Amino acid sequence: MSRRRVLITGVTGQDGGYLAEQLVAGGDEVIGAVRQPDGAFARARLEQLDGHVELLAMDLLDPASIRRTVAEAAPDEIYHLAAPTFVPASWEDPSEAMAAIATGTATLLAAAGDGPRVLVASSSEIFGDAGISPQTELSPMRPRSPYAAAKLAAHALVGALRAHHGRFLVSAITYNHESPRRPKRFLPRKVSTGVATIAAGQAETLTLGSLDAVRDWSHARDVVVGMVLALRHDEPGDYVFASGVPHTVGDLVEAAFAAAGVGRLLPDGRDRVEVDPRFVRAPERWAPVGDPSKAREQLGWVPETSFEALVAEMVEADLVRLGATPE
Repeated sequence: MSRRRVLITGVTGQDGGYLAEQLVAGGDEVIGAVRQPDGAFARARLEQLDGHVELLAMDLLDPASIRRTVAEAAPDEIYHLAAPTFVPASWEDPSEAMAAIATGTATLLAAAGDGPRVLVASSSEIFGDAGISPQTELSPMRPRSPYAAAKLAAHALVGALRAHHGRFLVSAITYNHESPRRPKRFLPRKVSTGVATIAAGQAETLTLGSLDAVRDWSHARDVVVGMVLALRHDEPGDYVFASGVPHTVGDLVEAAFAAAGVGRLLPDGRDRVEVDPRFVRAPERWAPVGDPSKAREQLGWVPETSFEALVAEMVEADLVRLGATPE
């Protein structure tokens, strides 16, 4: 197949934008689904996609809109990326998280039928208290939040439909992946923005939680490359997309200060990073670190952006935004 007709749900999100850029550059016809199409690319600062990606209205809490979007798009491939992404918010309304993620995915898979290949974005959150680190596609899955439980339900449904009906369905188990497009409420952007603000002379300190927490960070641009490789592989399956390299929040902070060219200590010797006990969570027994061996061996997927380069890119973008460095 040369030119594909592709539907991306959540096209204006971090992953959706990078994926749409990649597919458009490759000559595919891309249709994006968002809740409010009018002005969506401008709001997401993705003006470069305007005129290249058709937008359709779809709400994960409205099953009729999901069915209508899939029917109108008539795609060869579907990348289902739309979902609430801020894990703490799922505690506020677990029923809405379950409806948007689990029920929304079930509705989309039913609407797609046996025609298109479908990739569903899962999450490392499904492992939770896995009892092992790093985690593979076969590690125990013990979710610890409503968001994670909903993601696990969607992940399990993909596997069940693939096994029972032989459908080409892929679950992309993504670990923490970031970029300058990530909202500021997420920790890496909070760090990059805070350090850039210090470098711009607009603040003196940055307040965080534990610096010892461990995460597996990759660039979102690399992760969506893996998604395409998985959906266009000869056989469907589940894949962990991660760097496989653990880093602490302290590592993230050090990389950000190095990228900004700013010393971490104030002139009086005080640390520019303050730890607020209110933001410190209980330590995790099993660090959320992924083992991407399957994706590497079966898909040939190798992330191109190092941890340090990822952090530097975010800091540079925030410095530009603050007017502290020329564009």
